Amino acid sequence: MKSRQRISIAQTQRLQLNLGLAASIRILTYDASGLTRYLEEQAGENPHLALEPAQAVPGEWLPRWTEALAGLGGRGGASVELAASAAPSLMAHVMQAVDGLFPSGRPRRLAVLLAEALEPSGWLGRPLAEIAAQGGATLPEAEAVLARLQGIEPTGLFARSLAECLRLQAVEEGCLDQTLSCMLEHLDVVAAGEFTRLARICAVTEAEIVARLRLIRGFDPKPGAQFDAGSAAVREPDLIVTRGEEGWQVALNRSALPSVRVSRPEQRPKTPQARAAWSQAQSLGRMVESRNATLLRVGREILGRQEAALEAGMTALVPMTMAEVAEAVELHESTISRVVAGTSVDTPKGTWWLRRLFSGRIGEAGPSAAALRAALTRLVAAEDPSAPLSDVALTEALAAEGVTLARRTVAKYREMLNIPPASRRRRKKPGRAG
Repeated sequence: MKSRQRISIAQTQRLQLNLGLAASIRILTYDASGLTRYLEEQAGENPHLALEPAQAVPGEWLPRWTEALAGLGGRGGASVELAASAAPSLMAHVMQAVDGLFPSGRPRRLAVLLAEALEPSGWLGRPLAEIAAQGGATLPEAEAVLARLQGIEPTGLFARSLAECLRLQAVEEGCLDQTLSCMLEHLDVVAAGEFTRLARICAVTEAEIVARLRLIRGFDPKPGAQFDAGSAAVREPDLIVTRGEEGWQVALNRSALPSVRVSRPEQRPKTPQARAAWSQAQSLGRMVESRNATLLRVGREILGRQEAALEAGMTALVPMTMAEVAEAVELHESTISRVVAGTSVDTPKGTWWLRRLFSGRIGEAGPSAAALRAALTRLVAAEDPSAPLSDVALTEALAAEGVTLARRTVAKYREMLNIPPASRRRRKKPGRAG
């Protein structure tokens, strides 16, 4: 049987991205730092593009600084009263480092006491002299142990004050000079934005003060908060949320993004290359404006649905899907996914990944999965270290709060949070040495 060749005509549809659409999608997925780098590269190649760096504005701070700066007036050092316990994932991280640094003896007892005195911010919640006395050690011994603990990442843990927390980070960055040291000694003046007075105190120009202020704002005042559920360890978030007279306000973090200025040529471009450069500059300017508008629109919708979390923290997250947000803002679900990828928002409760605010519901009428993870974190953080809660006990504690789950489900979420089992969380209470 002979085979015969046949010629047929078929019609197919294929979507091909042009360069402009591809660039627009790429810009949509950039976070603040990524977009800044991209714009710097484009400005270096295109003579019609110019970037104007964001300037530090006196008195303006990211929301996560609010609580840290508010304590400057009444808290010169660590609080005398023991503050809230640190997150269990932070404690697991610290205790793993303690095991390697201090295997036994009095230094280990001191290290454990110092770890147990950590606040959720990562600062010490008790005076060092008090901890030294409880461990039966001298103050110099406790200071030596503390110095080694302050080398644990992230830098700033075990600080006794905001100034010390920032100083540790400045030393790591290699930017601690005389002017910055002076500013850290007068953080109340820095927080108030009194640049003229600060320049006079530090005997430098206001320009030098402004330059170092940007360095300070890039530090993390609460390094321990990086271990909270949903936290984003970023220096410059994309969005900021503050409470205003009319409720919660969502805005772009303008201090993280340079302003894009498209300069019109003095005469009409004559060569194809010149015309293309002018056209690309205009397109890029429109893309950045569109990206910022879309990010703000989506961010406002997401955070508007999660106002309870802004009030009470991640334990109050309500179930929310990308499909629901996409329908509300009349965008495709894939666009929502691109917008929230790598995007962070700074709130008074800390800096969060926008993607982590999405969570499905557990059961038909249960809480969101994110709220459950936050509840587990809270329960473990409040437990007695000498008698930690087993998975069965955690299940019973959640049931008492109206959340009925199987023990294996609780164990699964505990592992997702990097919280060790009860047997590994147990720590003996250090007794006073003779």
